[in-house]
Amino acid sequence: MRVIAGSRKGHRIEAPRGAKTRPTSDFVREAAFNLIGPVDGATVIDLFAGSGAMGLEALSRGAQSCVFVESDRDACRTINANLDKLRLEARVLCRDVLSVLSTETGPYDLVLLDPPYGYELDERLASHLKRILARDGLVVYETAGATEPELEGLRVRTSRRYGSKRLTLFEP
Repeated sequence: MRVIAGSRKGHRIEAPRGAKTRPTSDFVREAAFNLIGPVDGATVIDLFAGSGAMGLEALSRGAQSCVFVESDRDACRTINANLDKLRLEARVLCRDVLSVLSTETGPYDLVLLDPPYGYELDERLASHLKRILARDGLVVYETAGATEPELEGLRVRTSRRYGSKRLTLFEP
């Protein structure tokens, strides 16, 4: 994998070994940021971060800050190694997403959400997302291609399928 655009364009990034994470491909990341638009100065939170590829891409493209949230220790080590390699600063929280969201205050301009397939988003998670999202913010929700997600209290801006993946953007 590599960073697609911005100050770290072309730099290679690592992904955790094994099947626990499924890094967002270069193609899907590029499509996501084409849909998102400029992120200069944005505050970002990358939930279920995995390799951190989406948050790293946001930082490379000019985001002001990023918080990576991932419960898998190997994945957290990979995110930290990628940050060191790219010489980027960010917070990495190696904890459960719900426990982090219960204490995070936000607001975040961009919420990147890529839970494991089959993960059930309950009303607590949706409620936290609405609470931490900036008034003009976006939630980018990556799912399996056949899934058409909903987030109670947020409306769909767009939903597009890219092979076996779907990107759905939500706004307040």
